[in-house]
Amino acid sequence: MIIYNLFVLQIEVGDLWADPTISGREIIIFAVIAALLAGLIAAKNLLKKKTPGSKTGAAGGLFSGFALNKLIKDLDLNYEQKKMLNFIFRTDGVTDPEKSLNSPALLDRHFSRAYRVIEKTSNSDADKQHKLAVLFSTRNILERSTLASLTSTRQINDNTPLILNTGKEKLNVSILSTKTENLIIEAPKNVLGSQIKIAKGTKISVLFFTKNNKGFTFETRVTGFSSMHGRQVMLLAHSNNLRFLSQRRFRRKHAVIACFLNLVYVEGSGKKQRLVVDKRRLTANIADISVGGCSIKINTPVQVGARFKVEFNQSDINVAALGLVLRTNRTGGVTVIHMKFIKVTQKSMNLINAYVYEYADE
Repeated sequence: MIIYNLFVLQIEVGDLWADPTISGREIIIFAVIAALLAGLIAAKNLLKKKTPGSKTGAAGGLFSGFALNKLIKDLDLNYEQKKMLNFIFRTDGVTDPEKSLNSPALLDRHFSRAYRVIEKTSNSDADKQHKLAVLFSTRNILERSTLASLTSTRQINDNTPLILNTGKEKLNVSILSTKTENLIIEAPKNVLGSQIKIAKGTKISVLFFTKNNKGFTFETRVTGFSSMHGRQVMLLAHSNNLRFLSQRRFRRKHAVIACFLNLVYVEGSGKKQRLVVDKRRLTANIADISVGGCSIKINTPVQVGARFKVEFNQSDINVAALGLVLRTNRTGGVTVIHMKFIKVTQKSMNLINAYVYEYADE
């Protein structure tokens, strides 16, 4: 493009005047046309940089599908998921695929915008649900392929839920601050809301999961109790020896969601076997949830192996799933059910994922 615009300048002006067949008027016309072409090209490039939704980035770069496909060739993505990722990156004008793939926050921004585009532009509800299912399955694979590198408790994000193991008791608390001399957490409480006293110097084993579903554990000790913004807090010693445990299959989010449970039992045998939903409803609260299952707090004892129909509202839409109780914990008068979803509709899966990834909130 630049060579074309400057081509006329490579001709000596004297040569033009020396040619008796070329008039001064023609030279002026030719120069004006060349200037107009250069101006149009410059205006087009400027407009392209300023146009919202343009596929050029801040530095004027272009999205490269070839570069993206090279980066993801070793990931366990099928053809439809690779196509979806290309769509997501093009939609958000990504110019540095490698940077985005290595940043969970950037990935969620790209996926969130594509989520909203799919919601607005799909031809039908069936088309929308299918595309969203592919979008979330793609995001989940990328999440599992991203390695975490936490080594110190000072790197943990505030508000991260922790599980404290003190003897036979497991206590659920959240981090309030990691930026001080000690790790500041919520003071643990019993089911009645009374603070649980743990002696200074007591050794504690701590388990937590990052937002990207990476599980870590570390050993620490209680350094004391204090108050922060009018609330009681417990202080733990920082640790520089975090140990990677495992990775959850799906992203999980802590929550307080009212739900209903209906016992589901098997009736008949052989080919005539069928599942029957009991009409009696139990009220409970979902404590955390992923597309693979949830934890539920309920005041009624529940048996391991029981099946329940779980129902709750998300974005004013009813979500339902069939769950199998894998294990339970009893604390005081509260039973915590750890449930695996064994049957859930595609639409309900998409609603759960939208809640967990927080795409529907933006």
